[in-house]
Amino acid sequence: MSASGVQSAALMGTLVTIEVVGTEPGGEAERDAAISRAMEWFRRVEKTCNRFDPESELRRLSARIGQPVTASPLLFEAVRFAVAVAEETEGAFDPAVGAAMEERGFNRDYRTLQPAGPFAESSGPKTGTFRDVRVDERRKTLTLLKPLVLDLGAVAKGLAIDLAAQELQSLRNFAIDAGGDLYLGGHNARGQPWSVGIRNPRDPGEMIETVEVSDGAVCTSGDYERPAARAEDGHHIIDLRTGGTAKDAASVTVFAPSAMVADGLATAAFVLGPKAGIELLERHGADGLIITPALERFATRGMTDHD
Repeated sequence: MSASGVQSAALMGTLVTIEVVGTEPGGEAERDAAISRAMEWFRRVEKTCNRFDPESELRRLSARIGQPVTASPLLFEAVRFAVAVAEETEGAFDPAVGAAMEERGFNRDYRTLQPAGPFAESSGPKTGTFRDVRVDERRKTLTLLKPLVLDLGAVAKGLAIDLAAQELQSLRNFAIDAGGDLYLGGHNARGQPWSVGIRNPRDPGEMIETVEVSDGAVCTSGDYERPAARAEDGHHIIDLRTGGTAKDAASVTVFAPSAMVADGLATAAFVLGPKAGIELLERHGADGLIITPALERFATRGMTDHD
Protein backbone atom coordinates (compact mmCIF):
# COMPACT_ATOMS: atom_id res chain seq x y z
CA MET A 1 0.00 0.00 0.00
CA SER A 2 1.22 3.50 -0.76
CA ALA A 3 0.93 6.49 1.53
CA SER A 4 -2.34 8.33 1.89
CA GLY A 5 -3.24 11.22 -0.36
CA VAL A 6 -4.27 14.46 1.36
CA GLN A 7 -5.46 17.82 0.01
CA SER A 8 -6.64 20.88 1.95
CA ALA A 9 -8.20 24.17 0.88
CA ALA A 10 -9.94 27.14 2.50
CA LEU A 11 -13.51 26.92 1.19
CA MET A 12 -17.05 27.66 2.38
CA GLY A 13 -15.80 29.64 5.36
CA THR A 14 -13.67 26.83 6.75
CA LEU A 15 -10.72 24.53 6.08
CA VAL A 16 -11.68 21.51 3.97
CA THR A 17 -9.37 18.49 4.16
CA ILE A 18 -9.78 15.30 2.14
CA GLU A 19 -7.70 12.22 2.91
CA VAL A 20 -7.71 8.94 0.98
CA VAL A 21 -6.15 5.97 2.73
CA GLY A 22 -3.92 3.36 1.13
CA THR A 23 -3.99 3.72 -2.64
CA GLU A 24 -2.37 0.82 -4.49
CA PRO A 25 1.03 1.61 -6.11
CA GLY A 26 0.49 3.15 -9.52
CA GLY A 27 -2.89 4.53 -8.59
CA GLU A 28 -1.71 7.79 -7.06
CA ALA A 29 -2.62 9.84 -10.12
CA GLU A 30 -6.17 8.47 -10.18
CA ARG A 31 -6.47 9.01 -6.44
CA ASP A 32 -5.26 12.61 -6.59
CA ALA A 33 -7.56 13.37 -9.53
CA ALA A 34 -10.53 12.02 -7.57
CA ILE A 35 -9.60 14.15 -4.56
CA SER A 36 -9.37 17.23 -6.80
CA ARG A 37 -12.79 16.50 -8.29
CA ALA A 38 -14.20 16.06 -4.80
CA MET A 39 -12.71 19.37 -3.68
CA GLU A 40 -14.19 21.09 -6.71
CA TRP A 41 -17.70 20.37 -5.40
CA PHE A 42 -17.05 22.65 -2.45
CA ARG A 43 -16.10 25.45 -4.85
CA ARG A 44 -19.20 24.89 -6.97
CA VAL A 45 -21.59 24.79 -4.01
CA GLU A 46 -19.95 27.86 -2.49
CA LYS A 47 -20.22 29.78 -5.76
CA THR A 48 -23.89 28.82 -6.02
CA CYS A 49 -25.09 29.22 -2.42
CA ASN A 50 -23.00 32.07 -0.97
CA ARG A 51 -25.27 34.82 0.39
CA PHE A 52 -22.32 37.27 0.53
CA ASP A 53 -21.39 37.08 -3.16
CA PRO A 54 -23.50 39.44 -5.34
CA GLU A 55 -22.80 37.16 -8.31
CA SER A 56 -23.92 33.93 -6.65
CA GLU A 57 -27.04 32.19 -7.89
CA LEU A 58 -28.56 32.51 -4.41
CA ARG A 59 -28.14 36.29 -4.42
CA ARG A 60 -29.59 36.55 -7.92
CA LEU A 61 -32.61 34.57 -6.73
CA SER A 62 -33.02 36.99 -3.82
CA ALA A 63 -33.31 39.90 -6.25
CA ARG A 64 -36.34 38.46 -8.06
CA ILE A 65 -39.26 38.68 -5.67
CA GLY A 66 -42.51 37.16 -6.93
CA GLN A 67 -40.93 35.67 -10.05
CA PRO A 68 -40.49 31.92 -10.62
CA VAL A 69 -36.77 31.33 -11.17
CA THR A 70 -35.43 28.22 -12.84
CA ALA A 71 -32.73 27.02 -10.47
CA SER A 72 -29.63 24.95 -11.06
CA PRO A 73 -29.75 21.42 -9.61
CA LEU A 74 -27.41 22.51 -6.80
CA LEU A 75 -29.43 25.51 -5.65
CA PHE A 76 -32.76 23.75 -6.15
CA GLU A 77 -31.71 20.79 -3.99
CA ALA A 78 -30.29 22.99 -1.22
CA VAL A 79 -33.41 25.17 -1.03
CA ARG A 80 -35.79 22.22 -1.44
CA PHE A 81 -34.19 20.37 1.45
CA ALA A 82 -33.97 23.47 3.66
CA VAL A 83 -37.66 24.23 3.14
CA ALA A 84 -38.56 20.59 3.84
CA VAL A 85 -36.72 20.70 7.18
CA ALA A 86 -38.44 24.00 7.98
CA GLU A 87 -41.84 22.48 7.26
CA GLU A 88 -41.01 19.42 9.38
CA THR A 89 -40.00 21.60 12.34
CA GLU A 90 -42.78 24.19 11.86
CA GLY A 91 -40.23 26.96 11.45
CA ALA A 92 -37.80 26.11 14.25
CA PHE A 93 -35.37 25.68 11.39
CA ASP A 94 -35.86 28.42 8.79
CA PRO A 95 -33.55 29.18 5.83
CA ALA A 96 -35.04 32.71 5.64
CA VAL A 97 -32.97 33.61 8.69
CA GLY A 98 -30.41 35.63 6.71
CA ALA A 99 -31.81 39.09 7.53
CA ALA A 100 -31.90 38.31 11.26
CA MET A 101 -28.30 37.10 11.06
CA GLU A 102 -27.23 40.30 9.31
CA GLU A 103 -28.86 42.36 12.05
CA ARG A 104 -26.68 40.56 14.57
CA GLY A 105 -23.49 41.30 12.68
CA PHE A 106 -23.21 38.10 10.66
CA ASN A 107 -22.98 40.13 7.48
CA ARG A 108 -19.49 39.19 6.27
CA ASP A 109 -18.10 36.09 4.65
CA TYR A 110 -16.37 34.16 7.43
CA ARG A 111 -13.28 33.45 5.31
CA THR A 112 -12.81 36.50 3.05
CA LEU A 113 -14.57 39.02 5.35
CA GLN A 114 -16.42 40.23 2.26
CA PRO A 115 -19.53 42.15 3.38
CA ALA A 116 -22.88 41.02 2.08
CA GLY A 117 -23.56 44.37 0.47
CA PRO A 118 -27.02 45.80 -0.28
CA PHE A 119 -29.61 43.55 -1.83
CA ALA A 120 -31.41 44.78 -4.93
CA GLU A 121 -34.74 44.60 -3.13
CA SER A 122 -33.48 46.35 0.02
CA SER A 123 -36.07 49.16 -0.02
CA GLY A 124 -38.24 47.43 2.58
CA PRO A 125 -37.94 45.09 5.55
CA LYS A 126 -37.18 41.45 4.83
CA THR A 127 -39.93 39.81 6.83
CA GLY A 128 -40.44 36.64 4.82
CA THR A 129 -40.14 33.13 6.23
CA PHE A 130 -39.79 29.69 4.69
CA ARG A 131 -43.54 29.80 4.04
CA ASP A 132 -42.81 32.50 1.47
CA VAL A 133 -40.54 30.21 -0.56
CA ARG A 134 -42.42 28.28 -3.23
CA VAL A 135 -40.66 25.14 -4.48
CA ASP A 136 -42.01 23.73 -7.75
CA GLU A 137 -40.74 20.16 -8.02
CA ARG A 138 -42.06 19.64 -11.53
CA ARG A 139 -40.70 22.80 -13.12
CA LYS A 140 -37.62 22.98 -10.86
CA THR A 141 -38.35 26.61 -10.08
CA LEU A 142 -38.07 28.64 -6.89
CA THR A 143 -40.24 31.65 -6.13
CA LEU A 144 -39.74 34.11 -3.26
CA LEU A 145 -43.16 35.55 -2.45
CA LYS A 146 -41.80 38.24 -0.09
CA PRO A 147 -38.46 40.04 0.35
CA LEU A 148 -36.23 37.78 2.42
CA VAL A 149 -32.61 36.71 2.76
CA LEU A 150 -32.03 32.99 2.40
CA ASP A 151 -29.10 31.58 4.34
CA LEU A 152 -28.20 28.04 3.30
CA GLY A 153 -25.28 27.67 5.69
CA ALA A 154 -27.00 24.86 7.58
CA VAL A 155 -27.35 22.65 4.50
CA ALA A 156 -24.93 23.78 1.77
CA LYS A 157 -21.76 22.46 3.40
CA GLY A 158 -23.44 19.12 3.98
CA LEU A 159 -24.52 19.03 0.34
CA ALA A 160 -20.93 19.69 -0.77
CA ILE A 161 -19.63 16.94 1.52
CA ASP A 162 -22.13 14.45 0.06
CA LEU A 163 -21.17 15.32 -3.52
CA ALA A 164 -17.48 15.04 -2.66
CA ALA A 165 -18.09 11.66 -1.02
CA GLN A 166 -19.75 10.40 -4.20
CA GLU A 167 -16.56 11.21 -6.12
CA LEU A 168 -14.52 9.12 -3.69
CA GLN A 169 -16.73 6.05 -3.31
CA SER A 170 -14.59 3.90 -5.61
CA LEU A 171 -11.59 4.57 -3.36
CA ARG A 172 -13.51 3.19 -0.37
CA ASN A 173 -11.36 4.42 2.53
CA PHE A 174 -11.41 8.20 2.92
CA ALA A 175 -12.22 11.08 5.22
CA ILE A 176 -13.74 14.46 4.35
CA ASP A 177 -13.42 17.10 7.07
CA ALA A 178 -15.06 20.46 6.45
CA GLY A 179 -14.48 22.40 9.65
CA GLY A 180 -15.47 19.46 11.83
CA ASP A 181 -18.39 18.32 9.67
CA LEU A 182 -17.35 14.91 8.40
CA TYR A 183 -18.00 12.09 6.00
CA LEU A 184 -15.99 8.97 6.78
CA GLY A 185 -15.74 6.19 4.23
CA GLY A 186 -14.52 2.69 5.05
CA HIS A 187 -11.68 2.59 7.55
CA ASN A 188 -8.62 4.54 8.65
CA ALA A 189 -4.96 3.74 8.02
CA ARG A 190 -4.99 1.15 10.84
CA GLY A 191 -7.82 -0.75 9.16
CA GLN A 192 -10.32 0.30 11.84
CA PRO A 193 -13.46 2.47 11.74
CA TRP A 194 -12.71 6.16 11.98
CA SER A 195 -12.68 7.58 15.51
CA VAL A 196 -14.60 10.82 16.07
CA GLY A 197 -14.36 12.90 19.23
CA ILE A 198 -17.31 14.98 20.40
CA ARG A 199 -15.91 18.03 22.17
CA ASN A 200 -17.07 19.57 25.38
CA PRO A 201 -18.81 22.78 24.21
CA ARG A 202 -17.41 24.64 27.22
CA ASP A 203 -13.86 23.20 27.10
CA PRO A 204 -12.32 22.79 23.63
CA GLY A 205 -9.54 20.63 25.06
CA GLU A 206 -11.90 17.98 26.45
CA MET A 207 -13.79 15.28 24.58
CA ILE A 208 -17.17 14.34 26.03
CA GLU A 209 -17.37 11.16 24.02
CA THR A 210 -15.53 9.28 21.28
CA VAL A 211 -17.42 7.20 18.71
CA GLU A 212 -16.47 5.00 15.78
CA VAL A 213 -17.92 5.74 12.34
CA SER A 214 -17.68 4.00 8.98
CA ASP A 215 -19.54 4.99 5.80
CA GLY A 216 -21.48 7.83 7.33
CA ALA A 217 -21.60 11.53 8.14
CA VAL A 218 -21.12 13.38 11.41
CA CYS A 219 -22.11 17.05 11.74
CA THR A 220 -22.13 19.32 14.78
CA SER A 221 -23.86 22.61 15.55
CA GLY A 222 -22.49 24.50 18.54
CA ASP A 223 -23.10 27.84 20.20
CA TYR A 224 -19.31 28.29 20.45
CA GLU A 225 -18.69 28.17 16.70
CA ARG A 226 -19.54 31.74 15.70
CA PRO A 227 -20.35 34.12 18.54
CA ALA A 228 -21.92 37.45 17.63
CA ALA A 229 -19.84 40.60 17.79
CA ARG A 230 -21.97 41.86 20.69
CA ALA A 231 -22.37 39.47 23.63
CA GLU A 232 -26.06 40.30 23.98
CA ASP A 233 -26.66 39.03 20.45
CA GLY A 234 -25.60 35.52 21.40
CA HIS A 235 -24.45 33.29 18.55
CA HIS A 236 -25.27 32.46 14.94
CA ILE A 237 -28.05 29.88 15.50
CA ILE A 238 -31.25 31.93 15.53
CA ASP A 239 -34.83 30.88 16.21
CA LEU A 240 -36.74 33.01 13.73
CA ARG A 241 -40.00 32.27 15.56
CA THR A 242 -38.81 34.29 18.56
CA GLY A 243 -36.21 36.49 16.89
CA GLY A 244 -33.58 35.44 19.44
CA THR A 245 -30.77 32.93 19.53
CA ALA A 246 -31.56 29.36 20.50
CA LYS A 247 -30.56 28.81 24.12
CA ASP A 248 -31.57 25.30 25.19
CA ALA A 249 -28.59 23.51 23.64
CA ALA A 250 -24.85 24.14 23.64
CA SER A 251 -24.03 21.58 20.96
CA VAL A 252 -25.76 18.98 18.83
CA THR A 253 -23.90 16.19 17.03
CA VAL A 254 -25.79 14.12 14.47
CA PHE A 255 -24.86 10.85 12.74
CA ALA A 256 -26.59 10.08 9.45
CA PRO A 257 -25.88 8.43 6.08
CA SER A 258 -25.95 11.87 4.41
CA ALA A 259 -24.01 14.95 5.51
CA MET A 260 -26.74 17.30 4.28
CA VAL A 261 -29.26 15.45 6.44
CA ALA A 262 -26.90 15.45 9.43
CA ASP A 263 -26.07 19.16 8.91
CA GLY A 264 -29.69 20.30 8.62
CA LEU A 265 -30.98 18.11 11.45
CA ALA A 266 -28.18 19.27 13.77
CA THR A 267 -29.21 22.90 13.36
CA ALA A 268 -32.91 22.07 13.62
CA ALA A 269 -32.40 19.99 16.77
CA PHE A 270 -30.30 22.78 18.28
CA VAL A 271 -33.17 25.23 17.90
CA LEU A 272 -35.79 22.74 19.10
CA GLY A 273 -33.86 21.90 22.26
CA PRO A 274 -33.13 18.53 23.87
CA LYS A 275 -36.54 16.85 24.11
CA ALA A 276 -38.01 17.89 20.76
CA GLY A 277 -34.57 17.69 19.13
CA ILE A 278 -34.07 14.05 20.09
CA GLU A 279 -37.60 13.25 18.92
CA LEU A 280 -36.80 14.87 15.55
CA LEU A 281 -33.63 12.82 15.11
CA GLU A 282 -35.30 9.54 16.01
CA ARG A 283 -38.26 10.29 13.76
CA HIS A 284 -35.86 10.57 10.83
CA GLY A 285 -33.69 7.59 11.68
CA ALA A 286 -30.66 9.67 12.65
CA ASP A 287 -28.63 9.32 15.82
CA GLY A 288 -27.31 12.16 17.89
CA LEU A 289 -26.13 13.67 21.13
CA ILE A 290 -27.39 16.98 22.50
CA ILE A 291 -25.40 18.78 25.20
CA THR A 292 -27.13 21.57 27.13
CA PRO A 293 -25.40 24.73 28.45
CA ALA A 294 -25.36 22.97 31.86
CA LEU A 295 -23.59 20.00 30.17
CA GLU A 296 -26.55 17.66 30.53
CA ARG A 297 -26.51 14.90 27.90
CA PHE A 298 -29.48 13.77 25.80
CA ALA A 299 -28.92 10.94 23.32
CA THR A 300 -30.97 8.97 20.82
CA ARG A 301 -31.57 5.31 21.60
CA GLY A 302 -29.31 4.25 18.74
CA MET A 303 -26.23 6.12 19.96
CA THR A 304 -24.94 2.90 21.53
CA ASP A 305 -24.45 1.59 17.97
CA HIS A 306 -21.61 4.10 17.53
CA ASP A 307 -19.75 3.23 20.72
